[in-house]
Amino acid sequence: MIKKRFLFYSSASLLACTFLILSLSSCRKKQDNNDYVPKPKGFNRIDLPPTKYVQLLENHPYTFQYSSQAIIKPDTVAWAEPHWIYIYYPNYKAVIQLTYKNLNNDPNKLSKLIDDAYKLAAKHNQKASSIQNYVLTTGAKQKAMLIQLEGEVPTYLQFYTTDSTKHYLRGALYFNTALKSDSLEPVIEYLKKDVIRLVNTLQWKK
Repeated sequence: MIKKRFLFYSSASLLACTFLILSLSSCRKKQDNNDYVPKPKGFNRIDLPPTKYVQLLENHPYTFQYSSQAIIKPDTVAWAEPHWIYIYYPNYKAVIQLTYKNLNNDPNKLSKLIDDAYKLAAKHNQKASSIQNYVLTTGAKQKAMLIQLEGEVPTYLQFYTTDSTKHYLRGALYFNTALKSDSLEPVIEYLKKDVIRLVNTLQWKK
């Protein structure tokens, strides 16, 4: 009688343990199914149509080709000088700011302007994840320096070019938007082509 009772309690205990394990397993599966799975981060869709270029016709000591999507505006900052302009892209809330200097055959002035260009780029060293320099050739067969910055910086492209005696032109690309650099990357590469086109077609006027 004792043996039968022992077997009964043993069987009951085994069934109870089995039921408990199955219950815990079921709860675990249910909990796993209800676990939050983060969705991939999405970015705003930005349409980038094929670019058509037009010639700059305004009365400046330089001319070049720029995108027909852009609008030429005078620079409105308080310290703006003659022939400083904005190439404004309303669809992308972007602007290429161009600042022009007449060198007057002053090599010291040229040296200072080039130093200033690198200092302006170096200001973003702390936030920039990468800074790369490229040498381009202008339409006037002169060299231009293109500086590309990556990371959460206010300007992603800067460049300057000069004929070393009379003309100096510097440009910088800015965005007036809260979008992160990851979201802007396609637009940055898109507008980089416009900057290269500008440099490749740049001609100085006498």
